[in-house]
Amino acid sequence: MTETSGKANKTKQTAHDSALSRRRLLGTAGAVGAGGLLAGGVAGAAGATVARDGKAPLSGVGSASLPFHGTHQAGIADPAQAHGHLLAFDLAPGADRKAAAALLRRWSATAAELAAGRAPKGDDTGIALDAGPSSLTVTFGFGRTFFDRTGLTAKRPARLEPLPAFTQDALDPKHSDGDLWVQIGADDAFVAFHALRLIQRQAADSARLRWQMNGFNRAPGATEQPMTGRNLMGQIDGTNNPKPSAPDFDERIFVPGDHGGADAWMAGGSFAVVRRIRMLLDTWDHLSPERQERVIGRRKSDGAPLSGGTETTPVDLDKVNPDGTLAIAGDAHIRVAAPESNRGATMLRRAYSYHDGFRDDGAPDAGLLFIAWQADPMRGFVPVQRKLDRGDGLSRFLRHEASGLFAVPGGCAEGEYVGQRLLEG
Repeated sequence: MTETSGKANKTKQTAHDSALSRRRLLGTAGAVGAGGLLAGGVAGAAGATVARDGKAPLSGVGSASLPFHGTHQAGIADPAQAHGHLLAFDLAPGADRKAAAALLRRWSATAAELAAGRAPKGDDTGIALDAGPSSLTVTFGFGRTFFDRTGLTAKRPARLEPLPAFTQDALDPKHSDGDLWVQIGADDAFVAFHALRLIQRQAADSARLRWQMNGFNRAPGATEQPMTGRNLMGQIDGTNNPKPSAPDFDERIFVPGDHGGADAWMAGGSFAVVRRIRMLLDTWDHLSPERQERVIGRRKSDGAPLSGGTETTPVDLDKVNPDGTLAIAGDAHIRVAAPESNRGATMLRRAYSYHDGFRDDGAPDAGLLFIAWQADPMRGFVPVQRKLDRGDGLSRFLRHEASGLFAVPGGCAEGEYVGQRLLEG
């Protein structure tokens, strides 16, 4: 788990400088500018926008915004926000390709307005009044069955093959897969719920909710300085996530722009593997901290590998202790998940923790909403999960209970909607 979720060290964040906002009239002082806002989901509030209507200024967290339009959809390479909602819909009986296009057009227009801090047309909910956009992102994807139900089977990507079965799976089909997938993230819970409510309402008679999952991360500013987050096992989580600054990042995470064939519409897009992974926390907590560290391969206090150094020190898989044992155990999570152990297989892990109450035996129903992004899941997630399935010491403390694979198209320009190249091509 330590190597399977984290926050990409990149932000498309911009200062919010719009006219009439759905929440308040904002203005940006020239002395503050874009540089006065810290990345949403990574740092605390610093700097502020100046309100022209006499109200107190919003903090950097509230006024931070991420553009909806662009080459790639927002919510992939951006830092994961403090609050997240994952939803899957099935098209309603009788809903065809035309109905799907109309739905994506509505959803895209709404997401663009919300991301810019404006009120979508016809929105009278009042849910997020007075809040800024709070780094809101809304991301859309298509499941394998979407192409059958819209008569677009010939354009279904070859990489959207069903995921293979894994021995650790205990999947609930009712909470897996789906025709349409939506990921919502924001640094304010009301802003995230506002988007969730509008997306659900606008599905109307075109699509029916199949499942929903809600997650969270640390709130911006909760730590003294920006740092890698922790998961519910208390482990620093996401140290070895690929960095957007890496020269091969786009190649590994996004479908190339010159991608041809029947799925050329996927250029600039990515594939998302979504897994609900319950952590057996009562069992895990019975281990001593030293034993937990050996299972992971990192120190719990600061995330440094047991081979030595600090959190960001490269792991030395060949390091041997004075007694002749491997510093990083043979079944340690960071060894089994490492790209070196998987022929270079790479994913961008962007996850949320979840807690859905307690089970009948009193154990917490809690864990990780795991989202892995890659250009090809058959070369990213699948080989790594097969390796983890066979030899990861952490696997006996986990249960994979829901799963889905979705084709997430590239972003759209202003005046367009997500998936337009597929649905109108």
